[in-house]
Amino acid sequence: MDYGMLLFGVVVLVAVVGLASSSTDRKLGRVDRRLARVERKLDAIADRLGVSTEEPELAEVTALLRQGKKIQAIKAYRDRTGADLKEARDAVERLT
Repeated sequence: MDYGMLLFGVVVLVAVVGLASSSTDRKLGRVDRRLARVERKLDAIADRLGVSTEEPELAEVTALLRQGKKIQAIKAYRDRTGADLKEARDAVERLT
């Protein structure tokens, strides 16, 4: 067996998988940015209309915020929603 050809095949396979993954990551990044813009617009509309967007299961988060425990509130939000750190921080900021 020619190890040079095998190594070349592995390198090509890794490159192809890397390109596909990179393309998917870029698409997901665009979708995330578009979703964030839509969420900001909906938040602005809700604020303008005076609609409360607080969800009942986030009562612990708001209670922690009232106690001045912002970091714990972010952790609780992440636990309840599965959000990443930035999303949770932004959401907690909107609640204040």
